[in-house]
Order: sequence, then C-alpha cells, then structure tokens
Amino acid sequence: MSRIAPAGAPKVSEKTGIQRESPPLFKVLMHNDDYTTMEFVVEVLESVFHKSSPEANRIMINIHVRGIGYCGTYPFEIAETKVVKVHGLARAEGFPLKCTLEEA
Repeated sequence: MSRIAPAGAPKVSEKTGIQRESPPLFKVLMHNDDYTTMEFVVEVLESVFHKSSPEANRIMINIHVRGIGYCGTYPFEIAETKVVKVHGLARAEGFPLKCTLEEA
C-alpha cells in the first residue's frame, strides 16, 4: 500500500548535502624476528587477518625474506585491535612477534 505525503512535506529522496568522509585507513605490517616460528605467523595471519592458507604462507615468506610483510588495510580502530590481538597471542606463546600500523 503506498502512502501519500501531505502537500508541502519534504520528499524522502531529497539529498541533504551532507557528505560523509571515509575514515582514514592504516596498513598493518608484521615484522620478522629470530624467535617466532613460521607456523605461528601463518596461524596468526589465518585467524586474525582471515587470510587463506596460500596467502598466509606468501605473506610469511615476505616477512622472513624482506623483514616485513603487509597484512591488510583497515580503519584505525580495527587495525589497532588486530595489532593488539596479534601481540596478545604472541606473548601468550612466548614469542616477540611485532606488528605496527602505518597510515595508508
């Protein structure tokens, strides 16, 4: 059933002129160290960053060979949460794994 708006009522489809800005994005980077196992890095990439097994392995190799690997780009709060989660998982296993944020 359609509704008829009273005369002079604003149309719902009119634009208000307000434009929303996208939140700033941040890259999450994982750094190589001499203690964290490659298997643990792959597990973290799969569980925290939802990477497929082949992609997690590719990123892990980049971390191992280049010293740093790109995990994803997210709004600040999400990126920060992922970094905190990685650090928590690593510390619980006794690893010094390090993640950082970089403005995209």
